[in-house]
Amino acid sequence: MIRIGFGIDFHQLAEGREFWLGGVQIPYDRGAVGHSDADVLIHAICDALLGALALGDIGQHFPNTDPAYKDIDSKILLAQSYRLVRGRGYRVVNIDSTVTLEAPKIMRYAGAMRETMAAILEISMDDISIKATTTELMGFVGRGEGLVAYATVLLERRDGVPREALI
Repeated sequence: MIRIGFGIDFHQLAEGREFWLGGVQIPYDRGAVGHSDADVLIHAICDALLGALALGDIGQHFPNTDPAYKDIDSKILLAQSYRLVRGRGYRVVNIDSTVTLEAPKIMRYAGAMRETMAAILEISMDDISIKATTTELMGFVGRGEGLVAYATVLLERRDGVPREALI
């Protein structure tokens, strides 16, 4: 059995914040604003993982009203989301993602992001696609006020896992 999930996340950009994307810190004069480290790519992937199995969304599992998640490393949220997926008897087949932002240019960091997330998700780097685009200076992304990430995941039930374990 296979399941598909889709996730999306938005964050504002502001001075005085570190810029985290795909679990990698990228040098930039601004960073995403959020309760956690505001890693939009990991947040979109978490939502896609959870959504594929109808497990809710990242806000339900890791609410921004809970001080336990204040400034948390989003790699921890990805690992916890993946534990829920594994607990239902599924594994990640592949991830396709797109990050929309005007700056900084991120593709030179894509390999490190893929490697970081692949290790957490127990898959090959080749199973994670990261693409980048701009909005051609239109909207809040085009004005450099924020960024957006989209992610689609394909999950497959692992062999030997009884269907009852999935309920």
